[in-house]
Amino acid sequence: MASHVTDFYSAKSIFITGGTGFVGVCLIEKLLRCCPDIKNIYLLIRPKKGKLITERLTELTENSVFNRLREEKQTDLFKKLIAVAGDVGEENLGLSVEDRATLISTVQVVFHSAATLDFEADLKTAANINLLGTRRIVQLCREINDFKALVHVSSAYVNSKLQNVDEILYPAPTDPNIIVKLISELDAATLGTKTPEILKGHANAYTFTKHLAEHEVANGELPAVIVRPSMIIGAWKEPIPGWTVSKNGPQGFLMGASKGVIRRVPVAKNLTYDYIPIDIVVNSLIVAAYSVDRDSDKSLKIYHCTSSTCNPFQWDQVQKEVNIYLHKYPLKSAVWYPYLKLLPSLLLFKISAFFFHFIPAYIMDTITRLTGGRPILVRLHTNVNKSLILLEQFIFNEWIFNNPCMLQLHESLSPDDKELFTVDIRSLIWKDYFSDLAQGVRVYLSKESLKSLPEARSKDKILMFAHLGLQVTLLGLIWWLVKVLFATTWTKTGLIVPIIYLLFDQL
Repeated sequence: MASHVTDFYSAKSIFITGGTGFVGVCLIEKLLRCCPDIKNIYLLIRPKKGKLITERLTELTENSVFNRLREEKQTDLFKKLIAVAGDVGEENLGLSVEDRATLISTVQVVFHSAATLDFEADLKTAANINLLGTRRIVQLCREINDFKALVHVSSAYVNSKLQNVDEILYPAPTDPNIIVKLISELDAATLGTKTPEILKGHANAYTFTKHLAEHEVANGELPAVIVRPSMIIGAWKEPIPGWTVSKNGPQGFLMGASKGVIRRVPVAKNLTYDYIPIDIVVNSLIVAAYSVDRDSDKSLKIYHCTSSTCNPFQWDQVQKEVNIYLHKYPLKSAVWYPYLKLLPSLLLFKISAFFFHFIPAYIMDTITRLTGGRPILVRLHTNVNKSLILLEQFIFNEWIFNNPCMLQLHESLSPDDKELFTVDIRSLIWKDYFSDLAQGVRVYLSKESLKSLPEARSKDKILMFAHLGLQVTLLGLIWWLVKVLFATTWTKTGLIVPIIYLLFDQL
């Protein structure tokens, strides 16, 4: 296969930050599998108490993303992975003098993926990791002897104040040095009080500091590219259709729904949601570095790795299919009959969650506690509700992320590279994709082999009858209560009860 992208990576050494994250592990897998002549991949790994970085590297290679390499007996490629102790949140990236010297003398391409994705992170934490961390990476790149490209993983939502976003560098919301000064001089309480004013309309410290980080890359005057993914979801094609280790977004919904514990989700069915499969993101990063070295124009490039303009997704497209998939690929570990309903507002969701999430959760947790188990459902739903409040702005708004530069990049690739490192999702069929994702969630998040499907389907039928039985029982109880409390005739009760039932069904 004549791949110019693979040729670019041949005999080169790579440095990756954020290599233990969702994007990072998939990037490592793709580089090892499709660029086998790569020299070495250095991974910045943060030391953890009681665990050596070599142990963390071993744990990383046990990730399910590498199953394909194991099946193809290519695990010798793991020898190319070299752990380097450090942290983007520390001065000089926390690198030893020796490790920094090694990177400077051997690396050609840097992928900067490390970031704090916590929407609740305070400004000081977010600025230290996202803003200063990027500044530290840029400084390292300036020192590298044979430097070819920096690929900075940003986010399409760094410009979320705009509804229609282009692949350009928008003006910084403030001078990054002012933020650096504030976080170093102000105490936590004062900084917390001033944060809403400092953010200047940004949804949170994450989008604000990631926006500033883009300007750190631009100011570095390096051969560099910024890639802005939208909401990253499970794999479309590689390494395995539906593969995921992330519980964010749709895969988290599917995981909870397949257990029978998440039954309602606040989603506007007719809004466009910008989801992008992880393998498309990784291909975009790999191709972006190649394009920096290939093109004579060395100005900063920005690519939107997004779907809203080329293959827009709306939940209305798959709403019916999702519930079909939940029963086509059920779980042995399901605690109740799966059924997922989409609600158009957070208020409706909160009301519905009280009846369909919290009441059952308290009952199940009580039973679990009495039988000596560890109750988790109430805490799970509390955390879900808290997260949804933080995400409300992103759930009930839509953005158009224009990506002509990304499509142009795709068209510039050779036929073989278009196949091997595709960045074009126009042929993705969302219904088929969600079928694969439902299976991926079952296998990789819920840890249930497809071999157990016959048993799981038998249990699903039992849960269905139990669910129907409970509905009949509740309907009968409501019928009786209406008759007793309002002293109505059975005929009038027969008119009132269906109205009450239909009202609850809308929640």
